[in-house]
Amino acid sequence: MSTLNIKKVAVLGAGVMGAQIAAHLINARVPVLLFDLSAKEGPKNGIVLKAIENLKKLSPAPLGVKEDAQYIEPANYDDDIEQLKTCDLVIEAIAERMDWKHNLYKKVSPHIAPNAIFASNTSGLSITELSKGFDDELKARFCGVHFFNPPRYMHLVELIPTGQTKPEILDQLETFLTSVIGKGVVRSKDTPNFIANRVGVFLILAVIAEAEKYGLRFDEVDDLTGARLGRAKSATFRTVDVVGLDTMAHVIKTMQDNLPDDPFFSVYKTPPVLEALVKNGARGQKTGAGFYRKEGKAIKVLDPKTAQYVDGGAKANELIDRILKRPPQERFKLLRETDNKQVQFLWAIFRDVFHYIAVHLESIADNARDVDLAIRWGFGWNQGPFESWQAAGWKQIAEWVQQDIDEGKALSNARLPAWVFDTPVAEQGVYTNEGSWSPAARKYEPRSTLPVYAKQVFRAPLVGESSADAKTYGKTLFETEHVRAWIDSDDSDVVILSFHSKMNTIGPGVLDGIAQAIDLAEKDYAALVIWQLTSLQLGAPGGPFSAGANLEEAMPAFMMSGAKGIEPFVKKFQDTMMRVKYANVPVVSAVSGIALGGGCELLLQSAKRVAHVETYMGLVEIGVGLVPAGGGLKETALRAAEAASAVNATSDLLKFLQKPFECAATAKVSTSAFEALAMGYLKLSDTIVFNVHELLDIARKEARALSASGYRPPLRARQIPVAGRSAISTIKASLVNMRDGRFISDHDYLIAGRIAEVMCGGDIEAGSLVDEEWLLALERRAFVELLGTQKTQERIMGMLQTGKPVRN
Repeated sequence: MSTLNIKKVAVLGAGVMGAQIAAHLINARVPVLLFDLSAKEGPKNGIVLKAIENLKKLSPAPLGVKEDAQYIEPANYDDDIEQLKTCDLVIEAIAERMDWKHNLYKKVSPHIAPNAIFASNTSGLSITELSKGFDDELKARFCGVHFFNPPRYMHLVELIPTGQTKPEILDQLETFLTSVIGKGVVRSKDTPNFIANRVGVFLILAVIAEAEKYGLRFDEVDDLTGARLGRAKSATFRTVDVVGLDTMAHVIKTMQDNLPDDPFFSVYKTPPVLEALVKNGARGQKTGAGFYRKEGKAIKVLDPKTAQYVDGGAKANELIDRILKRPPQERFKLLRETDNKQVQFLWAIFRDVFHYIAVHLESIADNARDVDLAIRWGFGWNQGPFESWQAAGWKQIAEWVQQDIDEGKALSNARLPAWVFDTPVAEQGVYTNEGSWSPAARKYEPRSTLPVYAKQVFRAPLVGESSADAKTYGKTLFETEHVRAWIDSDDSDVVILSFHSKMNTIGPGVLDGIAQAIDLAEKDYAALVIWQLTSLQLGAPGGPFSAGANLEEAMPAFMMSGAKGIEPFVKKFQDTMMRVKYANVPVVSAVSGIALGGGCELLLQSAKRVAHVETYMGLVEIGVGLVPAGGGLKETALRAAEAASAVNATSDLLKFLQKPFECAATAKVSTSAFEALAMGYLKLSDTIVFNVHELLDIARKEARALSASGYRPPLRARQIPVAGRSAISTIKASLVNMRDGRFISDHDYLIAGRIAEVMCGGDIEAGSLVDEEWLLALERRAFVELLGTQKTQERIMGMLQTGKPVRN
């Protein structure tokens, strides 16, 4: 396969999607030209400049660091169209109007470079129809590339060819989307709304129909169809509000206009409640009202009978939870047979989606895997619909669905296709060790073998399909109830350590495991990588790397001996972190998701960090009334001293401590790996990865590279200049103003003061030289003393009981 190095991208259209696609390309350090029409007044690039400025204000943030908006290059079609020749990929992202797109294509196509890929970010228009008017050479380089909104966070990108798109174009683009910008790519057939929106929107329409049939409220349905089913917390109607009711109506209209012969065509009717809301200007979250409306602090829900917003809070019957906890086969039997309207509703929506995907699989996708991954990555489901069907017993579910069809209970009278009953699927399901069932090919299709996937040690797992199990993969070197240390093969030279604790918290058992793994690596291997498998459970970015120290494990010692009883645990934590820092082999932390408190301290003292772009890192101990005491404050003091020394400014240490102090004193958490770099938690020498599935592979390669280059641990710092008592006084003076202005509580003032004391080296003269043990002792003392206060104990108990910080 020829390779295409995409060095620069043009995005056509600076609307919501176009601007955010451009932003995420900048996140990935891909230069971007963002085009739109010339402004009628003011600067000719005014439309694009306004869109770029708006990127800094959006929530969730499309940019890893909002200042990076400056790297998006504005352009207009009148003055800058020749610059398209400098781009290797051109993505059109204007409004969903076929005529508008064709008019734009006539303007830009003569200026697209002869080897560039041209793609449309349409959410459902025919790619083949869009390509009409192109010459054969451009048609061969044209395809659909459907990003989901918001592009930075949604893992799914659908790749849609026409009959004339060159296969190597798709391979090149899939490689770029997968590795450079970190997406999960699913190839779709060129049918209306492709895979995810086709199935997802049908399910929303089915939910609306079944909810009306069973007389369920919108908030009641959302409580039933969200996290309880392993789906996005926004469930059904909140999701529609977020997406936009007008957008939803447009996608439904696409299905109405283009699928007249679909056996489910009657389901594609725009629901009257949706039609009425859009007509009245209630388009969801962007207008402040949709199925829900916020009134003050209260969230009201629409009552379709009265068209008024009423108090929300309708919940699922406790019977639902009991049923959903049962094994899949028993669960579905209970859902089908239990006489309760909420239970019957759940069976109905499962039946409806099983019916739909079976009927349409051959027309919309190459195999069942593509449908499941599209729904998981595009709609936030833990498990795709085909996976759920297979886990519950393929043949039995198929018979029940067909029985409902025969009895007129389903949304269509279309029979299940023959392959459901008359192929190996009937006995084995759609997933086997051979791959995923393709009705068109009448065989099980294996996963893609594109070279980019060789970097994914663990690809997104699917129920029933053969894939590496991260919990047992490779050769176990040792395993305890707290950790597992393993290598991927007998000839591997890198030990991998994963935690077993809830949220990968760090207690005495995990600390022992870290020390044991380092001992083992120093004796027989080249390096140690600390990596958690939780980020792969959904086959998409997740986490956590570690939520910090395990306070629950420390509580018995506190109950027996008070605050002093915790000191041995704190000392052990510090000693283990120093063992990480000064190990004779490189210890590389591969991090995604949250790395808070002690998890952040583990990263700070690793030889190197390989971080997924969606890494949320911070020293947050103030939230439980404590100071970081695993070496985190020691490391920030040391890094500040090193930075000051590098510019001969050790007499002005406070300037270099200000930012790390503010981060720790406000429990600031990075909103991306790039912000963690700006905050000083990551270094310029660290590696940022965009695809979470590549994290382990890249971490192992970085660890091997360190080892191969003759890695030696840093020399122990014995003369660290500190800012001393004068800097502490300066910081505390600013804290007094915040306390007296009631921006912080008295206890916040006390904790922040202790953080300042540790970072500045304690009550000694400015410029005094200390070692790491001195700073660690300050951490321990502050930690233990704060633990002895009533307000800190209230914060800890509040966090353990509710998971939320107590502000006292």
